[in-house]
Amino acid sequence: MAHTNGTSKPLGVTPPIALSESTAREKEVTVTLLDELRRQGTFESEEEAKTREVVLGRLAALVKKFVYKVSLSRGLSEAAATASGGKIFTFGSYRLGVHGPGSDIDTLCVVPKHVSREDFFDVFEDMLKEVDGVTEVSGVPDAYVPIIKTKVSGIPIDLVMARLALSNIPDDLSLKDDNLLRNLDERCVRSLNGSRVTDEILRLVPNVSVFRDALRCIKLWAQRRAIYSNVNGFLGGVAWAMLVARVCQLYPNAIAGAIVSRFFIIMYQWTWPQPVLLKPIEDGPLPVRVWNPKIYPADRAHRMPIITPAYPSMCATHNVTQSTQMIMTEEFKRASETVDRVMIGKASWSSLFAKHDFFHKYRYYLQVIASTGTPELQIKWSGTVESRIRQLVMKLEYVESLALAHPFIKGFEQVSYCLTDEEVRAVAQGEISEAVARRKKEDMDGVDGASTVYSTTFYIGLLVEPRQPGSVGPRRLDISYPTTEFSKLVKLWEKFDENKMGIVVRNIRSVTLPDYVFDEGERPQRLGQKRPPTTTNDRLSHASPDVPNKKARLVYNVLLSAYSESMLMQHRHSISDASAPVPPHEALKSAGNGLNTISRISNPVTADLPPLSTGVYKSTIKPASQIKSPQLPRGENVAVATATGGP
Repeated sequence: MAHTNGTSKPLGVTPPIALSESTAREKEVTVTLLDELRRQGTFESEEEAKTREVVLGRLAALVKKFVYKVSLSRGLSEAAATASGGKIFTFGSYRLGVHGPGSDIDTLCVVPKHVSREDFFDVFEDMLKEVDGVTEVSGVPDAYVPIIKTKVSGIPIDLVMARLALSNIPDDLSLKDDNLLRNLDERCVRSLNGSRVTDEILRLVPNVSVFRDALRCIKLWAQRRAIYSNVNGFLGGVAWAMLVARVCQLYPNAIAGAIVSRFFIIMYQWTWPQPVLLKPIEDGPLPVRVWNPKIYPADRAHRMPIITPAYPSMCATHNVTQSTQMIMTEEFKRASETVDRVMIGKASWSSLFAKHDFFHKYRYYLQVIASTGTPELQIKWSGTVESRIRQLVMKLEYVESLALAHPFIKGFEQVSYCLTDEEVRAVAQGEISEAVARRKKEDMDGVDGASTVYSTTFYIGLLVEPRQPGSVGPRRLDISYPTTEFSKLVKLWEKFDENKMGIVVRNIRSVTLPDYVFDEGERPQRLGQKRPPTTTNDRLSHASPDVPNKKARLVYNVLLSAYSESMLMQHRHSISDASAPVPPHEALKSAGNGLNTISRISNPVTADLPPLSTGVYKSTIKPASQIKSPQLPRGENVAVATATGGP
C-alpha cells in the first residue's frame, strides 16, 4: 500500500480518514486537472529545467571557490583550504518539485566554521557580481533570514547561508542530523531549517508524486485568488505545502483529484487554532524555543498554526491576522463549492483558478506609497514597508465599524520621470498625471532639475460594517491613529533617511483606483455623477460617486500623508502646500521622499454606506452551528483529522 512511504507505520499524528482507493470519477478528474495545469503553464519547459541544473552547478562551484578564498585569507594552507569544501542545498518549491516557469530557486550555502556571515555578504556577493550571466545582485544582511537575491542566466536565485561548527563541509553532507544545529546562531538555524523542513515534508507524505500534483494545483489556486503571501498575513509556500501534505496523510491511497476535492472541505472545517502537524513535536539538543502554546503566550495567539516538522518546530503562519483568516476561510468555502461542481461534471477546473476580484470587491481602499530616488534604495525601502503592512492591518482591525482590512499580496512598482518639483511632489503622494505616465527617460535629457522617482504602492481593501438597526445620524470612521502609528513604525527602521525616503498613506474610492491595477479590458466603466435612470444590483455600481441615497452616510477622516503626527491631533482641515519653490537638489525631500514640507490632511470625506450585499465578506463571523459546511463524501469525518472526535 502507498500510505506508508516505505514504512509499516501510517504517517501523521492521527489515523487516516480513509484508506480506500480513488474512484473512477476521481481518476477522471485527476487527468483533466493535470491537463488544465499544463494549459495554465505551471510546468516549466525541458530547456528551462536544464538551464536550472547548469545554474545550480555553477553556484556549487562558486561556493567552493568562495570558501577556498576565505580559507586562504584566514591563514589555512592550500590543501586545507581546498579540503574546507562548501555545499549548496535547494529548498522551497524547487526542492519540492512544484516550481513553475520563471520561479526562483531557494538555495542554501553551507560553509565551515571559519567562514563568517560578513564574508558571505562582502566576499561572496562581490564574487557573484563578477560571474558572467549574473545580474541584479542585492544582499539584505539585516533581514530576518539574511539573503542575497540575484539572477543567474535569467533564473532568479535566493541565497541564504549557514555556517556549521565543522572544519570542513564534505560533499556527502546531510542536514538531517539535529546535532548539526549545535553552537549555531539563530540566523544559521533559520537558514538551515528551510532545507530541513522541505526534506522532512517529502519524507512524511505517503506518495510524493500525488503530493506534488495536488500541491501544484493548490499553489496555482492560492496565487490566482491572491492569498499566497506569508509577509502579508496569508500563507507562504511552505505552509501551503504542509496543508497539502496533511491531507495526503489523511488519504494515503488517494490520487491528486481526490486530494484536491477534499482539501478545501477539510481546511474550511478545520477547528482552528487546532494546529496542523505532520508529526509529533520533538525535543532536541538545543536550548532553543520550540512551538508550545502551553508555555508561550505568543504561541497561543497564533490563529491558524501550521507547525514545521523539522526540529526546532516553529509556526509557519504567525503572520495570519483576523482579517486574513476570514478571507482564507471564505476562499476555502468558495473553492470547495467549485470543486464539488467539477466532481459532478457541472464545471471545469479552469473555474477554480479564476482571477481574484480584489480591486472590484471594496468601495474604499488604502494606498501605502513608498518612494525613493534610486532603484537600489527602493528595493530595500519598499521591502521594509511591505514587511510592516501586516502591522497596519492588525491596527485597522481594532477600528470601530471596520469589519475587515484586506491587504493585497503584492506592491505595484513604478518609475516616474519628473521635470518639475511639483511633479515629483505629486508622484510621491500617489498622483501620477498622464503626462508623467507617458514620459520616457530620454525626455528628461538636458532638463535642469529633472529627477526620477521610484515608487511602490500597496493596497488594503476596507470593508465597513453595515449600520446597526435603529441607529441614526452620521458615523465617523477615523483611521488616523493606525495610519499614524504605522508611519512611526516604518520610520523606526535603522536605515531610514527622511531626506531620501517617503511614506504616504491615503484613502481612495474604488472609482479612483489607477488603471495599472487592472488587466486590459478588466476595469469597469466609470459612471458619471448622475444616477442612471434604471437601478441595478451590480456591486460595482455602488462604487460610483453619485448623489448620496437615503441610506446612512459614513464619514471618513483619513490621513493622506503619513507625516506630521502631531498635526493629526490638532487639525481637521486641509493644509495646503504654500511652500516656496524647492531647489532641484531638494526635490525628493520636499516631494514626499522625506515628507518634511508637505503635510496634507484631508477634509472629512463623506461616502455612501454600501448595502449589505456589496461585500463578499460578512461583517461578523457566524457561529459554526449556523454555517452550512461543505461535507466530505461517503460519510468521512473531518473530526478524525483534528483528533476532536471520531474513532
